[in-house]
Amino acid sequence: MKGATPAMVMLERNGVAYVAHAFDHDQVDQDDLGYGRAAARALKVDESRVFKTLLAQSEKTAVVAIVPVSAQLSLKSLAHVLGVKRCEMIPAQDAQRITGYVVGGISPFGQKKKLTTVVDQSALTMNTMFVSGGRRGLDLEIAPTDLIQVLGALSGDIATHDH
Repeated sequence: MKGATPAMVMLERNGVAYVAHAFDHDQVDQDDLGYGRAAARALKVDESRVFKTLLAQSEKTAVVAIVPVSAQLSLKSLAHVLGVKRCEMIPAQDAQRITGYVVGGISPFGQKKKLTTVVDQSALTMNTMFVSGGRRGLDLEIAPTDLIQVLGALSGDIATHDH
């Protein structure tokens, strides 16, 4: 598959159905919106359906947290789901090194090594969700159940919504 990212290769290998959505990420003002919100706007889908892939560190290991772009990650809730004392965010350059992807294009799929992944439980109410496809300007639309299955992910209430 030409131009396939490691994320797409992983999904193909596992026989997981997904739809790739490419968009021009330069058209949207990422500084104001952040990559995820910019993606939601470009894809014309509700921000609650577009998820960002974040990296956090527990006292044991790096972990992947997947939360809606309309929310923030609650590090306290993430630690609770993982059964650890605390979690903190991993700096962007370390996240790039650990995953093999650039910030704004970090996909939960096809990372350099398999990390524990926790997806916000709001995803489970949806038929499909959008996550980064492994480069800026590429999102993959996938069923949350498939995401959880292929990543062996946990789900929990890890997002805080600014209402």
